[in-house]
Amino acid sequence: MKIVTVVQARCSSSRLPNKILLPILGKELLLRQIERISYSKLVGTIVVATSEEKSDDIVEKICNENKILCYRGSLTDLLDRHYQVGKLFNADAVVKIPSDCPLIDFRIIDKVIEFFVENQFKYDYVSNLHPATYPDGNDVEIMHFKILEKAWKEAKKDFEREHTTPFIWENPDIFRIGNVEWETGKDYSMSHRFTIDYPEDYQFIKTVYEKLYPNNPYFSLEDILNLLEDEPDIKKINEKYFGVNWYRNHLNELKTISPNQTKII
Repeated sequence: MKIVTVVQARCSSSRLPNKILLPILGKELLLRQIERISYSKLVGTIVVATSEEKSDDIVEKICNENKILCYRGSLTDLLDRHYQVGKLFNADAVVKIPSDCPLIDFRIIDKVIEFFVENQFKYDYVSNLHPATYPDGNDVEIMHFKILEKAWKEAKKDFEREHTTPFIWENPDIFRIGNVEWETGKDYSMSHRFTIDYPEDYQFIKTVYEKLYPNNPYFSLEDILNLLEDEPDIKKINEKYFGVNWYRNHLNELKTISPNQTKII
């Protein structure tokens, strides 16, 4: 199975512009995330998918300078971006990882991909998000390319195009949906936040890197949780945004998402 992992990235974030360029121990946040993803044994070909907007010229430049594959496409149609990358690289399966997850644990990535590969004739789509149990910011989705293509052809709503996969996981009567839950049996999806959308998120992520990376560049989810237990003030840095995600803007349209899976600020 030829797997292509797409990291969607752009500079024009409305809440925290240029967040993927913010420095983490001397490198852009995007490069730190790519570094963590590259530790995965199963991600296959990694491609950064950015937009054709002028503001994203810097993304292509960074990729070229660091020998990272880069594709440029629609600013708002992320479904098309993922589809075009999958088509360009002849993917059998496409992995979706957003660029706002710089603390993502490559072990979790491998766990989701491995489950999908082992059950490739049972599921069309597998993620660790439906329902989510891992701390927010460990988002992994993988689907057969033919399923991505079907969504690309049939998804019509703006949020289905912008967020790439809702057309798939919102239609469990059409698609076979698989989910990987955190093996601990815990659900930290609304109580821990490792993603970046606000300045406080950046301060949290930067602090975690500074505490853990120098001694162990391969630090794990467990390492982060142990750090937060030892130094609880770090967790408090971005706690007001725990549970905040894009679902909150589409609760009246989403069939498989309930209000307790998001928080409105």
